[in-house]
Amino acid sequence: MDNIQYLSQFNLMACLSESDLIEMDSMTSITTLPKDTLIQTPDQFKEGFYFVKKGTVRLYTINVEGKQFTLDMLGEGNVFGEMNGISLGTRMLYIETMEECDICLMNRQRFEKFLIEHPRFMMNLMKVLSERIQSMSELTQKFALGTLHDKIMHNLIRLAAQVGSSEEGEYFRMNCAITHQEIAWMAGATRESVTVALQELLRAGRIRTGYKTISVHREEMAANRSRSSQL
Repeated sequence: MDNIQYLSQFNLMACLSESDLIEMDSMTSITTLPKDTLIQTPDQFKEGFYFVKKGTVRLYTINVEGKQFTLDMLGEGNVFGEMNGISLGTRMLYIETMEECDICLMNRQRFEKFLIEHPRFMMNLMKVLSERIQSMSELTQKFALGTLHDKIMHNLIRLAAQVGSSEEGEYFRMNCAITHQEIAWMAGATRESVTVALQELLRAGRIRTGYKTISVHREEMAANRSRSSQL
């Protein structure tokens, strides 16, 4: 798939014509990065908007004791970074590839001009910003009030929305490999406690597991969509 066809799949790009996409494509440079490559650290930040063309990246923080906490995992079509005062909230985070990734970086000067000339694209960008803020607000509430089961389920459903999922009978399997340790980083818990919680969720039929894969029951997905529509 060429770059233009690929860019047309981003929801952020939905309002753009083919000529606009060609112009947008000319503003991007693509870099292929191996698994476990740090794209950014809080001390090594480069201004710009980045698009995940292929693969999945993990956004996380590290406390003074060295404990990691995963705030998000972004799959194909997602955006991170900040440019000229427009921020997606990733400035002070570690960003690392979870698998081999193709990452697109926008040219700053040309992108700023593009925003001025394409107000509908700017509105789409604002929508992405709003959705990111809402997602972070929901995550904060879960961590303040929810049980470990609640935190795990919230993050699994959120991850399925980010990276996509495939329907398999009564379940939706996430389109990325994930380990118990990675889930623990997302839940702010130990790997051992998360393993126990996952076994309990499995027995309850709320999830189904395989080798580095997790599927979420359709009723859990439907309940989450219903809650989101009420916000």
